[in-house]
Amino acid sequence: MRIPEDTLREMLRLMYTIRAFECRARQLFEERRLRGSFMGALHSYEGEEAVAVGACIGLRPDDYILSTHRGHGHCIAKGVDVKFMMAELLGKETGISKGRGGSMHMFDPALGLLGGNGIVGGGIPLALGPAFSAQYRHTDQVTVCFFGDGAACQGNFHESLNLASLWKLPVIYICENNQYAVTTPVNESIAVANVADRAAGYGCPGEVVDGSDVLAVYRAVTEAVQRARGGAGPMLLECKTYRYQAHCMVIPDRRDPQELARWQKEHDPIRHFERYLLDQQIMDEAQQSKLNEQVHKTVEAAVTFAEASPLPHPSTVAEHLWAED
Repeated sequence: MRIPEDTLREMLRLMYTIRAFECRARQLFEERRLRGSFMGALHSYEGEEAVAVGACIGLRPDDYILSTHRGHGHCIAKGVDVKFMMAELLGKETGISKGRGGSMHMFDPALGLLGGNGIVGGGIPLALGPAFSAQYRHTDQVTVCFFGDGAACQGNFHESLNLASLWKLPVIYICENNQYAVTTPVNESIAVANVADRAAGYGCPGEVVDGSDVLAVYRAVTEAVQRARGGAGPMLLECKTYRYQAHCMVIPDRRDPQELARWQKEHDPIRHFERYLLDQQIMDEAQQSKLNEQVHKTVEAAVTFAEASPLPHPSTVAEHLWAED
């Protein structure tokens, strides 16, 4: 599979953007949480950038994705402007959800982003809806649903995969296995070696993917999307990855520091992809550095925009509670 060089450079830009956005969001959280001027919890996506970018970059604008509580990377990879995301984190009227949702509830139906979900595994059954809608309307749109390894132990995971397979719905389920459900190691909560192995019980393909390799994710999702568009039904992909930060910013991190250091040294998705682009002579170090600098300026401009934006006026408290015709 030959990937255009412009697409490869865009993959790196998106991964840079996710990392920079998450680092800056953590800083804002620490600065503001004690005075109550940050919208709720924050779940960082640092370390998992290759999954969102590899999965979303090949989707069409009219394809759907359902995100999670750790969803900033999905939003950025699907095309949401970071200034509207940053404004949402600060509860501002200019936010992607008008300041009503915060970190875990960002929506943009125009981009096919059907929202994050504060409920673990909450998006898994919801993904059946847009997938069935596309099948019913005879379009070739696909739905991609992200969830974590903890969500793979929810009952609705099994019910949803069973129904998706029975009806051959055009949905791709992507388990972002970052090795921990909050603080519980995956080997203490899942009896099989791989979440992807469970696909066999529901008559659909399952595949384990290196979630630190954006190209491996891209190729696997592209194949799954082609199957789904062709009417062959769902697929379950398990992307093995690792989050660099604690589950959220208010729960102590009990992971082994040596384990974290090993993942960062050996499996960092950005460093891995930078080396690939250098080896293939698609970008040199100066170009990568310039791109990263531009991304940081964009993220800092997003912070400026968010801080200058107004809070929702109290008179609008009843607005945006349901979809308008």
